[in-house]
Amino acid sequence: MTLKKIITADNTETFLNESVGESYHSQTGAVEEALKKYALPCKIKELAATGKIRILDFCFGLGYNSAMAISIALEENPDCEIEVIGLENDLLILDNIQQVNPPIPYFEHYKQLTPTNLELKKGNVIVTVLLGDAREKVKELPEKYFDAVFYDPFSPKTMPELWTVPLFEAMYRVMKDSAILATYSCARMVRENMSAAGLFYDDGPIVGRRGPGTIATKWI
Repeated sequence: MTLKKIITADNTETFLNESVGESYHSQTGAVEEALKKYALPCKIKELAATGKIRILDFCFGLGYNSAMAISIALEENPDCEIEVIGLENDLLILDNIQQVNPPIPYFEHYKQLTPTNLELKKGNVIVTVLLGDAREKVKELPEKYFDAVFYDPFSPKTMPELWTVPLFEAMYRVMKDSAILATYSCARMVRENMSAAGLFYDDGPIVGRRGPGTIATKWI
């Protein structure tokens, strides 16, 4: 597996996984994507006002999505308790967290995360990366635990095994009744599988693509 650093259209860095043929973020803007496709649709600012947030970062990658969410939450409420659990199978991408410097305030702390140090604790924030096959690791997570799910695997075309009904059923199980799941994909198969798992979907924001992302909840 080989990774190549690239600069996206908002002048922020990500990596192209040359083995898969896809980058870890939209080439129209890596940091913009973290904000507009995940943190905002999942209402992180509003959740911060409640004083406690639990986020599942599915396919953690470089950690931009959850680092952005933490930054927004702490700006809104510096006393907010935040727990992030990231699922990731790729040691190489974790090792490259040191090589990027996105304009995300909390990301400087993410540089403590390495393939041999998978937990970060700072103040009221705890970030834990569970390394391994996400399809198995998700079974270890507690029921109705998360307020937000950032669902960010490689595309359904490239990795259809990460967009299946059983996995969306697993998301349903770990989501609180009020939780929101956000993903960049609006593929028909993705939405049909969400629906088959009991989730209700709607259009997410259009950011750098022709089509919208998708948000999903346990309620209409």
